[in-house]
Amino acid sequence: MNIRTIKQKKDIARVIIDEPKTYNSLSTKNLKDLISVFKKLDKDDKVKVIILEGAGKGFSAGHNLKEVRGLKKRDKFQKLFNLCSKLMLQIVEGRKPVIAKVHGAAYAAGCQLVASCDLAYSTNNALFATPGVNIGLFCSTPMVAVSRKINRKPMMKMLLTGEPIKANYAKEIGLINDYFSKSKLNNEVLKVAKKIASKSNLTIKIGKQAFYKQLEMPLKKAYIYTSKMMTLNMMAMDAKEGISAFLEKRKPKWKNK
Repeated sequence: MNIRTIKQKKDIARVIIDEPKTYNSLSTKNLKDLISVFKKLDKDDKVKVIILEGAGKGFSAGHNLKEVRGLKKRDKFQKLFNLCSKLMLQIVEGRKPVIAKVHGAAYAAGCQLVASCDLAYSTNNALFATPGVNIGLFCSTPMVAVSRKINRKPMMKMLLTGEPIKANYAKEIGLINDYFSKSKLNNEVLKVAKKIASKSNLTIKIGKQAFYKQLEMPLKKAYIYTSKMMTLNMMAMDAKEGISAFLEKRKPKWKNK
């Protein structure tokens, strides 16, 4: 299995795409394995945060082009792209926050994977691209995730030219949260993961779900929906505990209920 899971701390899990020889390509097998791993971690009550990374020289080059070239039939292509979309939705709709830890290149569906994660941090020299146009295959599915993180003009430039962008520009347009030297990246990502893990995971679950749902709604509907979610959240024991702890100037003791 090319997908490894490591428990970094008791409540933080690292998912590593470990197939350096294909630049951690998102082959059918790797997509299926990633979906399986994310589903399993989503059900693990001990895990509060997931860090996603690639082994070897870079994060992920996207689909395995040797596999793609060998598919031939329409239904085979459809299955592959549907599977890729299923992984992205699993990350977005999952209960746990997912942090992309990126080094080297994140291209095509690899860039889509970064954009699908809730947070993303990279090395100074990381590169991001939707280069499908260079091989006659427009990055239509990757653009779904990326265009929901960055504005239209930079998105269209990436799609139409296929040119990679550097980490500093990726941060500027909102594709990643920040970038660090290679020696600092792991510690910085862990610092963020630990901070999130210290919160009530029930609250995080409610909030993550509400965030993505309200984004797709008109303003008025978004307020109606989020008012309901705030009410649901307020009825939880953790909200009552959090407010009491704040007023009593003490550290909250989360029950995740």
